[in-house]
Amino acid sequence: MNNHLQDFPVKDSTARPWAWVPSLYFAEGLPYVAVMTITIILYKQLGLSNARITFYTSWLYLPWVIKPLWGPFIDLVKTKRWWVAAMELLIGAAFGGIAFTIPTGFWLQGSLFFFWVMAFASATHNIAADGFYLLGLEDQDQARFSGIRSTFYRLATIFGQGILVMIAGNLQLIFRNNIQYSWSLLFYGVMGLFLVLWLWHSYVLPHPKEDQKSYGGVSEMWKGFKDKCITFSTKFPVKNVIVSLFFMLLFCFPAGLLIKVSSLFLIDAPHNGGLGLSPQEYGLVQGTIGVIGLTLGGVLGGFCTGRDGLKKWLWPMVCAFTLPNLLYVYLSYALPSNLMIVNVCVFLEQFGYGFGFTAYMLYLIYYSQGKFKTSHYTLGTALMAFSMMISGLFAGALQELVGYRHFFIIVMCSYFLTFIVSFFLKIDPEFGKKRKNEVVGQEDGEQTDD
Repeated sequence: MNNHLQDFPVKDSTARPWAWVPSLYFAEGLPYVAVMTITIILYKQLGLSNARITFYTSWLYLPWVIKPLWGPFIDLVKTKRWWVAAMELLIGAAFGGIAFTIPTGFWLQGSLFFFWVMAFASATHNIAADGFYLLGLEDQDQARFSGIRSTFYRLATIFGQGILVMIAGNLQLIFRNNIQYSWSLLFYGVMGLFLVLWLWHSYVLPHPKEDQKSYGGVSEMWKGFKDKCITFSTKFPVKNVIVSLFFMLLFCFPAGLLIKVSSLFLIDAPHNGGLGLSPQEYGLVQGTIGVIGLTLGGVLGGFCTGRDGLKKWLWPMVCAFTLPNLLYVYLSYALPSNLMIVNVCVFLEQFGYGFGFTAYMLYLIYYSQGKFKTSHYTLGTALMAFSMMISGLFAGALQELVGYRHFFIIVMCSYFLTFIVSFFLKIDPEFGKKRKNEVVGQEDGEQTDD
């Protein structure tokens, strides 16, 4: 395997960032979308129940939950550049494996196995790519390209959740509703795309001198991880730490109930209480309009907190995160056939989610300040992934038990948890305000190395 992953020769060890930063973060975003969103559409079209879909796909959060455990050990094996290229090759192979198994009699077991492979490879690629970004760019370029990397990550989301789902729907029309064959062709195409990305990054990624394999032992790495966990749980007074941990675990818990079931609601048949959108319509509504709303909400949230600080905007953001979900209650009762109404509702809900989620991400940055800030931030995002995973495991079963209408009402009631944990937060009024020549935080909360 090592022979196939040897770096292609490059003329310049300091390749221009425009040659690799956009494609690197496009490659980071696409498999995450495939694992978290495309799986839902795929398995719904293949006839799985909502309970089984949410149960199986929520377990795919696990690699991001335990990412802090194996992240430090990546440097013991190879360089970050090697890991980026190797994981892109493995992700491409996983797409090919999914494409191969979908038309077979063991499509469920086979596709889930390869989605698991993709999930672990994607989480590992995330660790390596973010670390490589810090090593491959000068400090001024890191700030300058933070917006570029965010943009291409979002474009990958639109491409995966929007365009690819639309293509799958169009293929089903071409092949007379042969769902398995259409999805198989689509995944073969994405496999080819990732092979191209692997070849491109193997050639164009720079070779930073700092990107070296770590020669520390496993015991040393494990001790460092334990030290970071201890400092994570003792960096504030006990009461504040407990409040912060509850906030990290419960703020997004209701959203974990909603995220997967809302997608199922959009595509489920009207006689089951859904809106009955086709894959093409879903790709437009949720995969394109929704992602644009999410992005604009996040941009506005960053602007507001950068001007006035997180504390001032906390409660408007909590309300924006929770109250727009009433739109799903409306949609479940009205079941509008007008696609424009559905687009507007999804846009507003996702805009509120993006605006409100800014508060959560900024609080993780706030809590992670000080020593080990990158590792502490990673632990915080792991707690968020754990919360989303747990709530998602039983979301589909709850929906099947009570129906979409009552399910969305239950979700709205559960947002009471979000208000409670936000009420007890203690935040420095100055935190979040941008100062001259200072970057408060980057997209997805990435910080500089410890």
